[in-house]
Amino acid sequence: MNTSYDAIVIGCGGVGSAALYHLAKSGAKVIGLDRFPGGHDRGSSHGDTRIIRQAYFEHPDYTPLLIRAYALWSDLAEAIGEQLYFEVGLLEVGPADGIVIPGVLNAARQHGLSVDHLTAEEANYRFPQFHTPAGWQAVFEQHAGYLLVERCVLAHLKLAAQCGAEVRDGVSVLGWRPQGEGVVVETSAGEIEGRRLVIAAGAWAADLLSHLALKLEVRQKHLHWRPAPAAFSAERCPTFFFETPVSETRDSETRDSETQTNFFYGFPQLDQRGLKVAEHTHGEVLTDPLNASREPDKKDTARVSQFLAKYLPGAAPHDADHATCFYTMSADEHFLVGRHPRHEQVSFAAGLSGHGFKFTGVLGEALKDLALNGSTDLPIQFLDPARSAAKD
Repeated sequence: MNTSYDAIVIGCGGVGSAALYHLAKSGAKVIGLDRFPGGHDRGSSHGDTRIIRQAYFEHPDYTPLLIRAYALWSDLAEAIGEQLYFEVGLLEVGPADGIVIPGVLNAARQHGLSVDHLTAEEANYRFPQFHTPAGWQAVFEQHAGYLLVERCVLAHLKLAAQCGAEVRDGVSVLGWRPQGEGVVVETSAGEIEGRRLVIAAGAWAADLLSHLALKLEVRQKHLHWRPAPAAFSAERCPTFFFETPVSETRDSETRDSETQTNFFYGFPQLDQRGLKVAEHTHGEVLTDPLNASREPDKKDTARVSQFLAKYLPGAAPHDADHATCFYTMSADEHFLVGRHPRHEQVSFAAGLSGHGFKFTGVLGEALKDLALNGSTDLPIQFLDPARSAAKD
């Protein structure tokens, strides 16, 4: 096959932009395709900020990837000449026997991470702008904070272009097919041939991988900015994550009520709009993310307001700004990263389930390895997509 590119990357958001950069940096002739321009607000990787942390309550096997991710974010910032990560710490609050506190402590123990384990009284003294209920606990992770999400994506794209990558936006991908040992990608601008294909299409990954029955579900999420007093400024306030009883914001139409737990997270006030807060649970299931409404959702807004009134009582009751983004959920809420089971020239990352941006640099590196070498030394075995297919 007379190929035009060593690799084609579908999707130039968080993961795709990183994969494009790592491929181009390695010397590959590579093209990135996206319907929207870099740093756009129509997918998952936007909204100013994303939390980054290492003591990972979701699964301790993520922590080694995060250690590598921290190094890569530092390298990216140095290469672009811009600060991308801000270490303001992370306060996590919840019941002692819940999901978050035991999970954080377990990951910290397994990987020798330094975290402060606080009683409710200690947390309220140290972080008086938050309310930690009596009998609950908190964990403070100093070496955590936030990334500037659009700036990270744009940095990867800019450096990829400097390394020789072609970045083409305004192009819709219609499908792909194997051709010999390579691939052909069908687009609104015609067919593009390559030796390898990397799929990092976010909310549209399910369409491009539909034959694998990966059980991906796209949810629309809402981001809220609320004016707040000086105690919530970045100089005095960390990022935060709360595990709360679902009974406080019960919604009979949402499946998450089965878990008896809601998660809320947020960021200190970085500009005149105030602090940023969102609910990690719930979310409207979408069948057409391209044409999803971007208007506020009354039920989501009410749940966020109830959360703030109880746990961050200084925040304003009404939004100063609002945005939406997508979570692409896997069945078990862990990522799907690996090679296509039938076409080894195709690699993909999908189902980041609302907690993936902090990993995008290292996932891009893993996808580069899979595309060019067929394997990676990075510890992604627990994210093998075969676990999802095995349940079909």
